[in-house]
Amino acid sequence: MGIMRTKSIEQSIRDTEEPEFELRKSLGPLDLIVFGIGVIIGTGIFVLTGQAAATYAGPAIALSFVISGITCALAALCYAEFASTVPVAGSAYTFSYATVGEFIAWIIGWDLILEFTVGASAVSVGWSGYFAQILDSFLGITLPTSITAAPGDGGIINLPAAVIALLLTVVLVIGITLSSRINQVITAIKLLVVAFFIAFGVFFIKTANWSPFIPPREPAPGGGGFSLDNTLWESIFGGVSSFGFPGVVAGAAIVFFAYIGFDIVATTAEESRNPQRDLPIGILGSLAVCTVLYVAVSLVMTGVAPYGKLEGAAPMATAFANMGQSWAAGLVSIGAVCGLTSVIMILMLGQSRVFFAMCRDNLLPQWFARVHPRFRTPYRTTIMFGVLVAIIAALTPISDLAELVNIGTLFAFILVSIGVVILRRTRPELPRAFRTPLVPLVPILAVLACFYLMLNLAGWTWLRFLMWMAIGVVVYFIYGRTHSRLARGDTR
Repeated sequence: MGIMRTKSIEQSIRDTEEPEFELRKSLGPLDLIVFGIGVIIGTGIFVLTGQAAATYAGPAIALSFVISGITCALAALCYAEFASTVPVAGSAYTFSYATVGEFIAWIIGWDLILEFTVGASAVSVGWSGYFAQILDSFLGITLPTSITAAPGDGGIINLPAAVIALLLTVVLVIGITLSSRINQVITAIKLLVVAFFIAFGVFFIKTANWSPFIPPREPAPGGGGFSLDNTLWESIFGGVSSFGFPGVVAGAAIVFFAYIGFDIVATTAEESRNPQRDLPIGILGSLAVCTVLYVAVSLVMTGVAPYGKLEGAAPMATAFANMGQSWAAGLVSIGAVCGLTSVIMILMLGQSRVFFAMCRDNLLPQWFARVHPRFRTPYRTTIMFGVLVAIIAALTPISDLAELVNIGTLFAFILVSIGVVILRRTRPELPRAFRTPLVPLVPILAVLACFYLMLNLAGWTWLRFLMWMAIGVVVYFIYGRTHSRLARGDTR
């Protein structure tokens, strides 16, 4: 069978019924939509929107969100078919194992480990910054830099970032139902804050801030030629610049981070009461809601404040502060803390489920795949990665990680889109509660759109991503290739 051996869908589903690996099924369609919204609305809307507007797209950042949203929608249609056909934990990893083979499944699983772990660590650091700001603004408590920044940022340890990661690890171990209920409360709070920002900010819009809507193209610092600081597209085809239409596309590649989340809904497939019906609703519903909110927020934000002033870490608060509404800026900061809390939790949830699926297949040690006898959660993987996220967030000055997460996610989307076409040809008889329309056109468009956005990420991002993938290949050939359940003929 070799490294391209596939694991049948029937076997994947049988694995979920084994007592030592069985997860509790307690999530309905509303839970899944809220999970998706809970992780999508976070760092992207509270942080990256302003940075991308100031650096790349100007007021046309709204168009960047539309481009990213369309790209995600194409991939989401493919995810929805897979998730309803293969209702098994692991998301793109499991889908790839059933279609394109074990080695590609390993690559995508390794990729998702990077995406979720780095993403959760980065958001924890962002949470720490907002938390310190709230303490200072409302209580007059100023936390020393030594305990709120990593060594490379002038501190000793980022304690708040580590604490929030560990607290959420406990929540995730206790159970998926508790996690869902906490996420619903947090998501409701941040949705109210986002709605407040739109409804209140619309009265302060100055249309002059939208002119020109797409700022004229400008030469970017550093000039042309090949450079790891330039996007791969610029290095290959030249034309290094900011703003203009290329800036809108580059902005789309950056704010793509803001959409990461709907794919995490697919990782909870085994914990859904009716996955064939509920997963497509959760995936497409959360994506639709967030796209509308993102476009509205970006238009209000760039209408309230000149886009050049939005580059800081808290652009929504900056926009209100620019209006002289400091109380509103403080309220938005509270919403940001709530928003980032749910993002950390759901990224960690997705991470533990992907790793759980890989360990259950014995591509990694199966010891980690045991579930808690009472809570029915993969507690060993949850605890391990919770501690890892806390350590990274506490000791690492995280920069450029949004791009690293983006390239991994776009790569996963490409493989899932290809997998839909393959599965349609190899297993046409499978019952599909949801069918991707216009196959193979929609999957092909999804692949092309994702790859184009990948080309608009920096050379450094590509280099780091390829290095991580190379490490993964080594691990697979040392352990996974010979220890996997398929390699050993274990088809329980």
